[in-house]
Amino acid sequence: MKIGVLAVQGAVSEHVRALQESGAETAIVKRPEELVGLDGIVLPGGESTTMRRLMEKYGLIDTIRVFAEQGHPIFGTCAGLILMAKSIDGEPSPHLQLMDIDVKRNAFGKQVDSFEASLELKPFAEPYNGVFIRAPYINRVAKNVDVLATYEDHIVACRQDRFLVSAFHPELTTDWRLHRYFVEMVTEYR
Repeated sequence: MKIGVLAVQGAVSEHVRALQESGAETAIVKRPEELVGLDGIVLPGGESTTMRRLMEKYGLIDTIRVFAEQGHPIFGTCAGLILMAKSIDGEPSPHLQLMDIDVKRNAFGKQVDSFEASLELKPFAEPYNGVFIRAPYINRVAKNVDVLATYEDHIVACRQDRFLVSAFHPELTTDWRLHRYFVEMVTEYR
């Protein structure tokens, strides 16, 4: 199994390490042809507008949409979550539009408002430490979206079929459970 990490911006090496620790072979994705042969991809955090511009520049928007349509799992964290949403609060043009969710950007405040919180994450029995950095949250989900975690009554993680998102940064901890969960999703869809 080989999982790519989009490498236009964000915590790329941290996701690579987390995926490798979870048993996956990894690849860096900067160009459309680098998606060939991958079983899934992670869209890391960063600044979603900048990421979209770079993805458009390198021809990755349509390629990732096709990759998703072909049945490949995708995991978006923080800005990656924003990229995957069908609608973004206050913005007329969403990015990849893969998940039936509406998100609010920078919902918990600016960089200086970053924090960590203990979360009850649905797939796991033990609490999960969420690292929130200029984090979004999810305003609304469609009926076919499974809410996995909330923080202060705001949705911060969910799954829709083969798509997984988190408003926090699991790659910035040494708790690989969420990455392992994604690796299991990829195994299911192979």
